[in-house]
Amino acid sequence: MRIVGAGSTGENGYMRVVRSRVLKRVALESLGWLLVIGGLAAIVLPGPGLLAIVAGLALLSQQYDWAQRRLEPVKQRALQTAADGVETWPRILVSCLGVAFLFGLGIVWGLAPDVPNWWPLHERLWLPGGWGTGASLILSGLIAMTLIVYSYRNFREIKATDPTP
Repeated sequence: MRIVGAGSTGENGYMRVVRSRVLKRVALESLGWLLVIGGLAAIVLPGPGLLAIVAGLALLSQQYDWAQRRLEPVKQRALQTAADGVETWPRILVSCLGVAFLFGLGIVWGLAPDVPNWWPLHERLWLPGGWGTGASLILSGLIAMTLIVYSYRNFREIKATDPTP
C-alpha cells in the first residue's frame, strides 16, 4: 500500500491543477474588469464602449451572478444601438464620416505638425503621444468601420422590416 504524502506525485499534480485554475480565474477576472473599465471610458472616448462592456461582463459572468444578471440587458442595448446606427442612410453616412475623421486625426496626430501660433498652452501639450496615440485612433477607426459593416450586414434588413417604431 502506498501512502500519498507531501512531495509525492499525486499531491504535486493536484497542486498544479489548483494553481492552474486560480491563475485562469485571476486572468479572466482581470481581463473582464479591464474590458468593463475600458468600455466605460470608450463611451465618451473614441472606441467601441458597449462592445467592450459586453465582452467584460461576459467574462465576469463566469464568476459572478451580478455580472450574469447585467449581461443580457447590456447586450440587448448594444444590439439595439447597432441596429439603430444603420437604420437610415444619413446615420450610416455620419458614422462613416466619423470613421474618416478618426483615420485623419490619427494620421495628423502621428505626424505631429508644428505647434500653431493660436495654441494657448505649453508646446509639449500639443498632440502628446505621437504615433502611439495616432495608431490607437486609427485602430479605433478600423474597429468602428468593422462594426458599421457588421451592423449593416446583420441588422439593416431586420430594422427595415420591423413594424415596431
